[in-house]
Amino acid sequence: MGEVEMVKAVWGSDPRFSDGINFRFVRSEGRAFPKRRCLIPASEFRMGTGDHRYRVTLDSGNFFYLAAVWDPPLADWPLSYRILTIPAGADVIPYQSRHGVIIERRNVMHWLDGTLPNEVLFEEPPRHTLFVEPLRAQTALPL
Repeated sequence: MGEVEMVKAVWGSDPRFSDGINFRFVRSEGRAFPKRRCLIPASEFRMGTGDHRYRVTLDSGNFFYLAAVWDPPLADWPLSYRILTIPAGADVIPYQSRHGVIIERRNVMHWLDGTLPNEVLFEEPPRHTLFVEPLRAQTALPL
């Protein structure tokens, strides 16, 4: 295992290699991710369906990490990452079909060095682990 370091990176893939689409997520099912693993520190993530937007946090209020993979800089595209996703668990499924893979703090090194299988790290969080709250609609400020 190499050194662990914190770096700045761009969220999403280089659109030059995917018909102009910048992919920000990768489905985790059936993939091994043996290299280029990284973590995104987070205290929440946001999701939406139609006009409805939601904020998702751990019910405990603790921060967590989202599992991701990074791509090296290429030409004029900088270092970048894409977040891994799993099918939504019990707390999120009423709002969205997928969400990012949550890595608990105790499993940080297990994800980075691959010492636990993905099946263990990517398990659906137990019911009532995630707290989903609606975000109020943004209203324009008067000029």
